[in-house]
Amino acid sequence: MITPLMIEQHFHGCFGIDFNKADAEDILYLSKEIVKYGVGGIFPTIVTDSVENTRKAIANIKRAASVQTSDMAKILGIHLEGIFINKEKKGIHNPEHILPLTPDNYKLIEDDFIKIITLAPELDEGLMNYLMDKNVKIQAGHCVGGELNGCDGVTHTYNAMSGVSHRGTSTALSALTDDNLYTEIIADGLHVSDAALKLLFKVKPAEKVILVSDCLPCTKSAIKEFIFADEKIFFDGNMASSAGGTLAGSTCLLSDIIKRLHNIGMFNPQFINNPYVYHNLDPWGHIDWAEDFNILNIEIK
Repeated sequence: MITPLMIEQHFHGCFGIDFNKADAEDILYLSKEIVKYGVGGIFPTIVTDSVENTRKAIANIKRAASVQTSDMAKILGIHLEGIFINKEKKGIHNPEHILPLTPDNYKLIEDDFIKIITLAPELDEGLMNYLMDKNVKIQAGHCVGGELNGCDGVTHTYNAMSGVSHRGTSTALSALTDDNLYTEIIADGLHVSDAALKLLFKVKPAEKVILVSDCLPCTKSAIKEFIFADEKIFFDGNMASSAGGTLAGSTCLLSDIIKRLHNIGMFNPQFINNPYVYHNLDPWGHIDWAEDFNILNIEIK
C-alpha cells in the first residue's frame, strides 16, 4: 500500500522532548527523527501552562520552524490544547492556568502560528467569534457542552468530555452525529475501547476521522518518570498516568496506531488523507507500507 506521509495534529512530544519545554534545537531533532516513522507534518501541541511559559513555547516552536531543512517533518503550526478548557474535564491539565474564554485573554498568548485550538464551547465569552476570523481550527475538547456550533472538530473524541447519552445532548453525542465535524480519535487501545472505536467508525463519514496519537515525551524513549502539565507522570512501558491513575496521553506514534488498527481490521487508508483536506494541504511525499504494515520506504518530495 502507498499512502501520503502521515500528519500528526495532536501530540505533546516524543524521544524525551516536551513541546512545552523544548528549545528550538530539540524540536528540530524531533522533526527529523519522526520522519523515520512516516510522519511528514506536525502540529506541536502545547498543554495548559502559564501565559509566560506558553508564549515561550510558541516562540521556540516558531524558531525551529523557520530553520527547518527538507529532510524534516514540516512544522505546520501549533495546536493549543488548554488554557481555555472546562475545569470539570481538565484531565491531566493544571486548573491553575485555565482562563475565561475571552478575546482579551487569548491576546495574552495570541500568535498567527496557532492553527488549532482546543476549548470548551459552553464557556465561550466571545473567543470563538474572534477565532473564526483568524483562520484557526476550533475544536471542542475538555468540555461538557453538546452545542458545538462554530466548531470545526472535536479533540480526542470520548476522552475528557461528556459521554454519549440517550437523553439530552453531550459533547461525544454531537461528535458522533454531526457529519460536519472532524473527530480526532486516539486508537491506541487504552484511551478508547475497540467497541467505542467501532461505533465511531460506523457512524462517522470516513473522511471526517482524524487519527491522533496525543503522545507524550516518554514515547520512543527510556524515560519512566517525568513532569508533564506540572504533575509527575509514571510510564510503565505501556501506559503513562499520574499517581492517581489519570491517563496523561498515549505512548504510541501514529505508525503504531495504524498498525494496530490494521491488526484488528479497522484501518481505512482514507484516515491518512483526511488531515490534508482538513488543513487544505497537498501531499509532499509518500510511504510504502508492507503487508504487515511495517514501513518499507519513505519519500519526501
